Amino acid sequence: MTDFPVEMRALLADASQCGMYFVDARDRDALATAARSLDFAQATIDFDGCRDRDDALARLAAALAFPDWFGGNWDALADCLSDLSWWPADGYLLLLEHVDDWRAAAPADFDTLMDIANDAAAGWARLRKPFWVLMPLPAAALATMAD
Repeated sequence: MTDFPVEMRALLADASQCGMYFVDARDRDALATAARSLDFAQATIDFDGCRDRDDALARLAAALAFPDWFGGNWDALADCLSDLSWWPADGYLLLLEHVDDWRAAAPADFDTLMDIANDAAAGWARLRKPFWVLMPLPAAALATMAD
């Protein structure tokens, strides 16, 4: 018997559905378990107290162990997320924790991150390799986004 819904595992395995999404925080652990069962590489990036773009990029670089050539800018982030040769896996799950404050304080930077993550996911989808960037939010926060 498994600890996660079969549907969640099937969804994560489907590279055509990948991208950057807000998810219910109550599903976080089940998503991580499903990703592990698929032999995905995983990283959790905590944005609590994130100050600005440079801080966000530094957190991403540290969590994903970016190579020395990472330039600390949006273009370099796009290059790294599209490569990941130093981190071979059957798929990828990035969990961005506590993004709300940074998203509210720097909406343009957040939108740029979202564009880069979705572009990277599209590139990985062409290779049939799942690449997910998920942002767990409390159910109440998700409900206000739907309004």
